[in-house]
Amino acid sequence: MDITVYVLLALGLALGGLIGYFVRQVVANQQILSTRNEAKRLLDEATSKHKELLLEAREDARRVRSAADADNRERRSQLQQAEKRLNQREEVVERKLESVEQRGRNLDAREKEVEGTNRELQDIKEKQLAKLESVAGISRDEARDRLLQGIQGEVEEEASRRVRLWEEKINEEAEARAHDILATAIQRCATDVVSETTVSTIPLPSDEMKGRLIGREGRNIRALEQATGVDLIIDDTPETVTISSFDPFRREVARIALSKLILDGRIHPARIEELVGKAHAEVEGVIRSEGDRAAREAGVVGLHPELIKLLGKLKFRTSYGQNVLLHSLEVSHLAGMLADEIGANADTARKAGLLHDIGKAVDYDVEGPHALIGAKLVEQWDKSAEVAQAVAEHHGESSTSSVMGFIVAAADAISGSRTGARRESLPQYLKRIEELEDIARSFPGIEKAFAIQAGREVRVLVKPEEIDDLTTVRLARDISKKIEESLTYPGQIKITVARHTTAVEYAK
Repeated sequence: MDITVYVLLALGLALGGLIGYFVRQVVANQQILSTRNEAKRLLDEATSKHKELLLEAREDARRVRSAADADNRERRSQLQQAEKRLNQREEVVERKLESVEQRGRNLDAREKEVEGTNRELQDIKEKQLAKLESVAGISRDEARDRLLQGIQGEVEEEASRRVRLWEEKINEEAEARAHDILATAIQRCATDVVSETTVSTIPLPSDEMKGRLIGREGRNIRALEQATGVDLIIDDTPETVTISSFDPFRREVARIALSKLILDGRIHPARIEELVGKAHAEVEGVIRSEGDRAAREAGVVGLHPELIKLLGKLKFRTSYGQNVLLHSLEVSHLAGMLADEIGANADTARKAGLLHDIGKAVDYDVEGPHALIGAKLVEQWDKSAEVAQAVAEHHGESSTSSVMGFIVAAADAISGSRTGARRESLPQYLKRIEELEDIARSFPGIEKAFAIQAGREVRVLVKPEEIDDLTTVRLARDISKKIEESLTYPGQIKITVARHTTAVEYAK
């Protein structure tokens, strides 16, 4: 019984599986048929759309071809018209060329006629010139030279007149502008005028101190003079000793040492040497402090210590009685203000003005003009090419070409030419006056020459029969140029050339 059940169950399962297989096959066939139908439908739709697109493309191509054909026909028409116009222009050009060629042939014929006429005129001219030369008694070249000489004289006179007018106009404008700038700078910089002397006086507590300073057989005064390099003058002036020296540095060392000796009371050669050494060190400290003070007062920062030291030494240098350090400070202020007025670099101008005489601080063992020496020192310690150039140019040792060089030169001239700023010895003054008059008299046609106003003006009288009015203008300019090349002087020198003619006649 059990086996039969199992067999039935197995047959049922097999039958169910077989039925399921057939059912799946039917379903699959139906799905395949449906898919084929859908694919056929899509293919039909694609074929239909392809035909439509193909028809549209053929229509577009037809339209484009029609437009291209129309455009080609239009361009062909335009080319035909252009070709027609070119042919017409070519015909016109050919006709014009024929006309030009005809004119050229006519011109050649006329040119031959003109050449023949010119030859005839030249022959007539030669005959007339020959007759004129025979009548006048001079050749053609001589007549041309006389004519050129006359024209040259007229041209020179006209050129001199115009040059004089231009110079007057330019000088008026430049002088007005320069006066304005210089007046502004000078008014803003008012400094005291200090004239240095070559002696210093030391007060003594009593006349008995004179004998102690002299010492036994003069050994003390000899030791002091030998150690300091000055002359000690002990005369009848009560309670006063005079120190004389042209070197302010030595004079200051002697003054300090002598003051300390008087206060100390122990006066003998060994003590003198000791105090002179201390005075040297003290003056060196003064030099450094004065250099720092001058740089601060001028507003110049960052100077090398060696330049500061050289700057301080200028306190003990003089130029025509003017203290060089005070002069350098004044030039620094003036140069800065002049630079501000004309729009230049004021800081560079102040530094160049402060260092322009730095070459005077070195000893005589360094050869060369102080301006060039100072320029080398600035190049060595400051590394400023513009400042070094201005220092080199301020006295004309180097050709003045930079704006800063002109500024420093002008400031230096202003400071040196202030009333009372400098003084000149009588021999130097007389020599300068003689040189001015000799330069003026060295030109031909000069009758007399006088240097007046302490050498600030030279008046020249010319011979009226040799020098005319226009030549006096050139003569004044030539004299001024020769003075500029030959002499060194502060400020400027006015050259006045006068020509006077007197005619006398008597009516009878």
